[in-house]
Amino acid sequence: MPRIITPATPEHEISEHNARMFGSPKERLDFYRREIQYETSILANRTDAYLAAQSFLVIAFVSSMGNLNQGWGEMFTLIVPAFLALLGVLSSLNAWPGIRAAYNIIDHWQLKQSHLLRSEPLMGLAYDESPLFCEAETSRAGHRKSLLFSLRTPWIFLVFWVLLGSYSVYIQLA
Repeated sequence: MPRIITPATPEHEISEHNARMFGSPKERLDFYRREIQYETSILANRTDAYLAAQSFLVIAFVSSMGNLNQGWGEMFTLIVPAFLALLGVLSSLNAWPGIRAAYNIIDHWQLKQSHLLRSEPLMGLAYDESPLFCEAETSRAGHRKSLLFSLRTPWIFLVFWVLLGSYSVYIQLA
């Protein structure tokens, strides 16, 4: 039966209610770690799919720039590489929100995990004594550095496509 907790509710009832609602600190830690692992998998899958798409676009771009057909090669090498570069820019812009959202969710769960380990002294001690875990693993800077590749990749390819597309049009018109 649901209960309403008021300022007059005894402390032991509040702690019992919290224990039933949230479980033990170990259960919460396990939950946070599962969520971090799940979201990291999603981020890795999004990054992999994005990089696969970009690699096919680069191959198509290079192939189209090497067209030596005398009848329609000049027009082809002017239009198709520019179109592929535009497609690369658009795919980079479309990939960014999904990658950023996964990063923000990982950051959220990582922060909750850090707060749990700092707020539960016994959990923090048990966690620190284990040789598999260390402070760098739970620090905010540590996990952000590990995710930088996924965060930077769309912007690097965006700049790459703008420069490559501009250069392809320039060398055809110059």
